[in-house]
Amino acid sequence: MLLLRHALAKSLWALPVAFGVVTVTFFVSRVFAGDPTNLYVPVDADESVRQAIRERLGLNDPLVVQFGHFLAGLLHGSLGESFSTGRDVTVDLWDRMPASLELGLLGLVLAVALGVPGGVIAAVHGERVPDFLVRGVSLAGLALPQFWLGLILVWLFAVQLGWLPGPQGQLPTGMAPPPRITGMILLDSALTGNWATWWAGAQQLVLPVVTLGFTTAAPLARITRTAMVEALGSEYVRTAVAMGHHGWVIPFKYALRNALLPIVTTLGGTVGFVFSGVILLESIFAWPGMGQYALQAIQMSDFTGLQGFVIYAAILHVIAYVVVDVLYLFIDPRTRS
Repeated sequence: MLLLRHALAKSLWALPVAFGVVTVTFFVSRVFAGDPTNLYVPVDADESVRQAIRERLGLNDPLVVQFGHFLAGLLHGSLGESFSTGRDVTVDLWDRMPASLELGLLGLVLAVALGVPGGVIAAVHGERVPDFLVRGVSLAGLALPQFWLGLILVWLFAVQLGWLPGPQGQLPTGMAPPPRITGMILLDSALTGNWATWWAGAQQLVLPVVTLGFTTAAPLARITRTAMVEALGSEYVRTAVAMGHHGWVIPFKYALRNALLPIVTTLGGTVGFVFSGVILLESIFAWPGMGQYALQAIQMSDFTGLQGFVIYAAILHVIAYVVVDVLYLFIDPRTRS
């Protein structure tokens, strides 16, 4: 019941935040975006043609009226019609979401597998070679732009060495995808027993997953190291050593649990960033996910598609931090009082 009340309270707190994001996104996208009628008519078209198109799109109404129509559609699960695709933005985002989730989930798993153990090892071997190595690699991951690292990996492993395929999306050009069940290539291929497609999809995932995982693991490793250094210097750790506990039991069983709060907080922000679609990364690898959809919406002045993406990303961040707040109840007993 405590968990349920806490989750409900945080969810209610998130509602005005989500409404504020929706409101700001709606008005900013319409004030600063270009004229979407340029997508439908030639540059030398008559002004009456443009007015007719604006009337059909509802752009001649006052902004307050447009906002009311948008909220009404939002309550029915519609984010409006995309100017570039002619479909409901909700449908467009739903079609592209599995690709971003597949890439983001694998990248996040790799980031946690590298960042958390790396930070623990660096803290245990403080001011020694493992610590310097982890700090140097994590600093490089923070300093190197994600798109630059992706381009270097493509140039090295796809162009020069030929070990991996180039950026062609989820599957090589000309290869048919498996029957759509979840929209994730690897999972759908495994469920249908299409292992040739699974292998091809796995090869396409290597470079973007490594790029995303490495750059995401860097801040996670630094936060983990900082929290673990403080935890390893506490009295309960000295007591555990005095009682005869040695080896990796102390850092991983005792210290890591008490260092989880900042790690989980950082991970919550990372989840929102990764699962909302990494725009430049998806563009480099021709990945048909949410980030590429947002980039195309920006390029084509499709503010309906752009505002749908921003709303999705913002709500995803809000949900991620609500989940983090609930996880605090399990991690730190003091928060349950």
